[in-house]
Amino acid sequence: MNIAVVRKHLTDNRRGFLGWVLSITAVAAMYSSMWPVMGGDSGLATAINSFPKSMRDAFHMEDYGTAAGYFGSTVFGLLVPILLAVFAIAAGTRAIAGDEEAGTLDLVMAHPVHRVTLALSRWLAVLTSIALVGLVLLLVELAIRVPARFSALSTANLAAMTFQLVLFGCCFASIAFGIGAYTGRRMHAIAGGAYVTVVAYLCDSFLPQINGLHWIQYWSPFHWYLGGEPLKNGIQWIHCALLAGLGLSFAAIGIRGFNRRDLTQGS
Repeated sequence: MNIAVVRKHLTDNRRGFLGWVLSITAVAAMYSSMWPVMGGDSGLATAINSFPKSMRDAFHMEDYGTAAGYFGSTVFGLLVPILLAVFAIAAGTRAIAGDEEAGTLDLVMAHPVHRVTLALSRWLAVLTSIALVGLVLLLVELAIRVPARFSALSTANLAAMTFQLVLFGCCFASIAFGIGAYTGRRMHAIAGGAYVTVVAYLCDSFLPQINGLHWIQYWSPFHWYLGGEPLKNGIQWIHCALLAGLGLSFAAIGIRGFNRRDLTQGS
């Protein structure tokens, strides 16, 4: 690993990174600030509870009248993880494949930096950016926790939820990074990351509602992220290990392929 490479990659992409931080945090803060109105609306909770159980399960809308249920289905349930996944896939793609197709990777390779060191450093820079998104998000949530009246959610459980959100983002970033590093093709990385995201979401939401397919959700990174209900139960270490393991596997395969292939053409 080369700290200079990590720092340069973060610096070169700081504008886009700041834009994503602001966007993701703003969405989370907006939905969080609506809790006093939504949580106090007993009619809304009754209406949601009247939905078919399959629909409530698909959108994680159980216990919508509680802070943990509301935040699990809105703030941390759909928009924030989807936005983070989009950012993660874009960042993972840019790290190797994007710069390689743009021709800027050659400038870095002209310096005495080993391929594996470069790839590891770029990957670490991507993971660092996602961790920083999670940190800012957590700090904002803690800052508005009392004014927005969701102090029923403990600091520890909010931190646990954010930690698993970061691992979730790192997993999808690593998938895109691995595909991009292995192939050298930006579109392959984007398409591969998007495909895994969509399939993973369907496996956690709609497909388990089909008779006989309930088991499929246990193979989904979305389930590993949210299925253990960290807002109620704290960190789910097995799920964390699964997210980390999947991401590490893709990154390792990608780095190995990057180290062995001809950089003058994608394979």
